[in-house]
Amino acid sequence: MGRVTERRRVIRIRDGVVSTRPDTLVAEEPLEIRLGGKPLAITMRTPGDDFALAAGFLVSEGVLARADELAHIVYCAGATGGEAGNGEGANTYNVVDVRLADGVPVPDITLERNVYTTSSCGLCGKASLDAVRTRTRWPLDTGPDTPVRIEPATLAALPDRLRAAQRVFERTGGLHAAALFTADGELLDIREDVGRHNAVDKIIGRALQEGRLPLSSSVLMVSGRASFELAQKAVMAGIPVLAAVSAPSSLAVDLAAETGLTLIGFLRGSSMNVYAGAHRLALDGAAG
Repeated sequence: MGRVTERRRVIRIRDGVVSTRPDTLVAEEPLEIRLGGKPLAITMRTPGDDFALAAGFLVSEGVLARADELAHIVYCAGATGGEAGNGEGANTYNVVDVRLADGVPVPDITLERNVYTTSSCGLCGKASLDAVRTRTRWPLDTGPDTPVRIEPATLAALPDRLRAAQRVFERTGGLHAAALFTADGELLDIREDVGRHNAVDKIIGRALQEGRLPLSSSVLMVSGRASFELAQKAVMAGIPVLAAVSAPSSLAVDLAAETGLTLIGFLRGSSMNVYAGAHRLALDGAAG
């Protein structure tokens, strides 16, 4: 298994003084995800929670929705190919193979394309809003009587709680984080990764493995912006509230409005923007 961090020697310049010192960097390595032995996707990720990452990715793709649909996930041995083509290469732990349970169909979308995802943007140029809405097996409650109600003060406290739980970020300053909270602000899980979409996949994948989908009473908090890909992942996992410290994209707002997702951006201190799904916030007399 690869390391989460690595050490490198750097030249440091401070106020004109030059020195050398070791620096801690976040590790970034490729992970190839195979489905039934066939290559499906490659993502640049921080090693760790690789099985959860693969499972969460397949939830986002509409392949998995329940723990009993997953047979197993394994690292592929001999990923380096070995010497002279003998197939005995050392395991790099950078290739995983996902096997579905008997009888679980593989959607055509996973058979027709091979996806390369980067650590920065996720699945750029993906399916339309309608495709996400129709593919999710956990439709969000869009009515006024939604069981999830969250106080703005509770939301305002989440960024500090997220940052306080980011162990690797404190050493490297180079990781995104995703955290799952209850509507009362209790931290349920947190994952860090060089890619913001990978961190979310790790959160969702762990929930799938533990039989906790849909996450219909949870709030997903992310350390960066709220892209379309992150909104998509929240919807596919049945998460009703997505909050981000930075801006959402226009397509993320459109998707939130289409699916009933509560989307919060620029969550900093006591300030925030509510872009969609205001019916889940306890707003005294405010417009929905």
